[in-house]
Amino acid sequence: MQHEAHAHHHTADTMTGAMTGATWSTAVQATLHCLTGCAIGEVLGMVIGTALGWGNVATTVLAIVLAFFFGYSLTLRGVLKAGVGFRTAFQVALAADTLSIAVMELIDNGVIVLWPEAMDADLGDLLFWGSLAISLVIAFMVTTPVNKWTISRGKGHAVVHQYHH
Repeated sequence: MQHEAHAHHHTADTMTGAMTGATWSTAVQATLHCLTGCAIGEVLGMVIGTALGWGNVATTVLAIVLAFFFGYSLTLRGVLKAGVGFRTAFQVALAADTLSIAVMELIDNGVIVLWPEAMDADLGDLLFWGSLAISLVIAFMVTTPVNKWTISRGKGHAVVHQYHH
């Protein structure tokens, strides 16, 4: 059974049925997966919006939309490779990544908004790239415990593992 190969991710408590035992390593891997999609979308959105001279709100909205798009797309691609139909794969991606991406985007964009002058930095400014990189690191650090918590309950990224070969 495929799921048995991933038993180290979580185990059921026989008394309560609650999921326990998610490792920090698993949470880090799930968060890195999420960070990859989020970072692609976030950076692309910020670069496009900034290059086109869009305002801060439009640029941020584009970055968030693209972060969700790329985050879901990476999971969707992996689940589809397991031979699952698109509808099921899409539902798995939503279940696996929504909370993780939402937390990551809230933290990432919150840091950028609160960082003095970061929202007004140009593509050629170290502040643009530095604040973006640091905001993604902070988002990763905040999102990892969230992913550990959801995985330990058999939710979030744990949903994807039944589709791994």
